[in-house]
Amino acid sequence: MHTGHDADDDLRRLITAGELHSIRVCFADQHGLLHAKTLPAERWPELAAEGVAMPASLLAKDTGGTYAVGLWAPSGLPTLDALLGAQDLILRPDPATLRLLPWAPGTAWVLSDLELVDGTPIGLCSRRLCRQATDALAALGARLLVGLELELHLFDEVDGAPIHPGWELLGERHADLVHDRMEPIRQGLRALGLPPRSIEVELGPGQIELSFAPTEALQAADDAVLVRTAVHQLARRNGMRASFQCRPSGSSFPSGWHLHQSLIDLAGVPLFPAAGSGGALLSDLGRHWLGGLLAHAASSCLLTTPTVNGYKRYRPNSVAPDRVAWSRQHGGAMVRLIGGGPDPATHLENRIADPAANPYLAIASQLVAGLDGLHRSLEPPPITASPYHRDAGPLLPRSLGEAIDAFEAAELYRRVWGEELVAYLLTIKRSEWSRFLTAVTDWEQREYGSLF
Repeated sequence: MHTGHDADDDLRRLITAGELHSIRVCFADQHGLLHAKTLPAERWPELAAEGVAMPASLLAKDTGGTYAVGLWAPSGLPTLDALLGAQDLILRPDPATLRLLPWAPGTAWVLSDLELVDGTPIGLCSRRLCRQATDALAALGARLLVGLELELHLFDEVDGAPIHPGWELLGERHADLVHDRMEPIRQGLRALGLPPRSIEVELGPGQIELSFAPTEALQAADDAVLVRTAVHQLARRNGMRASFQCRPSGSSFPSGWHLHQSLIDLAGVPLFPAAGSGGALLSDLGRHWLGGLLAHAASSCLLTTPTVNGYKRYRPNSVAPDRVAWSRQHGGAMVRLIGGGPDPATHLENRIADPAANPYLAIASQLVAGLDGLHRSLEPPPITASPYHRDAGPLLPRSLGEAIDAFEAAELYRRVWGEELVAYLLTIKRSEWSRFLTAVTDWEQREYGSLF
């Protein structure tokens, strides 16, 4: 889509031509999940000028729908206290994000930022946080490109069986087996303007990976939110259930979300390749960006891996990271260097993220950590060929509880985002963690049920 007035003009032309009758005005909440109101397209001039009201209570919930922040008494969080009693907030739609839904003719999505009723931007809006981080990088004359690799599981909606039996990575017979199930999803994403670069049969039963071409950071976050939502809707329409949960069942192989990233200058010139033939793997800027990602890995886990389930992936010898380490190509490293030296395609692949992460917060974490690396000229630890070795680096948090503690102890996010936002995210995630700690799991029933 275009930006600014061009996008608004295009939208109005669609309405005038009768190609658009409904607009789902959406915003991504603190978990990266979309909420929407469906409104007549002819109301667009009014919506663009005045925004759309939505209850602020949506910002107070954890993933289970429990109110982590009270609605009726002050919480100590100024933004939510100003909205006490489930008052309205305002969705400010961004016409540049408009996408026609191919499976719902005449209907479009448009993403929004959050404001108070007086027009004041809401600091708890994760999309705005991501934009602010991209603006901070642009002030240094650079832009972050992000390539998405999202893993997910697909199950038959009727019998719950995975759409392929698994344990044959990239098997051609499995690719053919899932072709008819995946084709409506491929076509739908392509018609939505989000064509997958590849569709791959992964190792676990029913596990699929979708990869997408690199784009700028905020656009990549918007795309990730829409891809996840679209895949859910397309799967349901075609007799399947999609899950971006890291490990949907005990027999599932854990899914990850790999964030390929590189910096370019404002003219589009890559900034990570090393100059000359001196043997350096990265430019100084690339090394310092990597240094920031690694230095803040543990404190960023609450943003990249915000679910209890996501920590069941951080295991040794599992094609997933368990330590803060980097390597060249090694699939077990937290960060992989792809290319290296003067190769113009040189970039970093951070393999830390949970597919269920809020894309705006996950990508913003890369920007915040990388920028700190640039500002302080942070050097990465030595590269390793054995990222699972105990000397390769410190362990990543082993649970959501450890990630909460690491985020709380970090100075970086308090300095960049402020005390209120840090306290807000901690409140939301502590609510989930405390509820998990009091839940009785299937494992406990199997382990102890007939023993004692």
